Amino acid sequence: MKLIFFAAFFTVIAASCSKDKTDSMTAGSTTNGAVKLAGTFYPTAGIVVNGTVKIASSGSEFSLVLDSFQISGGPDLKVYLSKKDTPFEFINLGPLKSNSGNQTYQVPNGVDFTVHKYALIHCQQYNHLFAIAALKP
Repeated sequence: MKLIFFAAFFTVIAASCSKDKTDSMTAGSTTNGAVKLAGTFYPTAGIVVNGTVKIASSGSEFSLVLDSFQISGGPDLKVYLSKKDTPFEFINLGPLKSNSGNQTYQVPNGVDFTVHKYALIHCQQYNHLFAIAALKP
């Protein structure tokens, strides 16, 4: 009985975070700066994700770059830098620009990447984590 309840719960969460379909939209471009960190996204339950994330630097400025990126649709998806592989003491880089394609997000000055070691895609409206990538040299 518990298994059926949990399966139904995750199905409802995944379905509720699938309202916004913007797969045909493209946004942003990759940065030509030096790549300092990178990671591959992996999904949470009920989500499909592909692609990598890179932290690129150009002088003293940093950008988070989604490369060859594709994710299941959902409302209110945000891009976070987080201290853990969950939204914990995170930095919100803004709304996900598109469910697919290369995208670039400016990282605020002073971010310590030895502390903020994860890139996350998170449905803020329903507090549902979609994808996680550990940032490594």
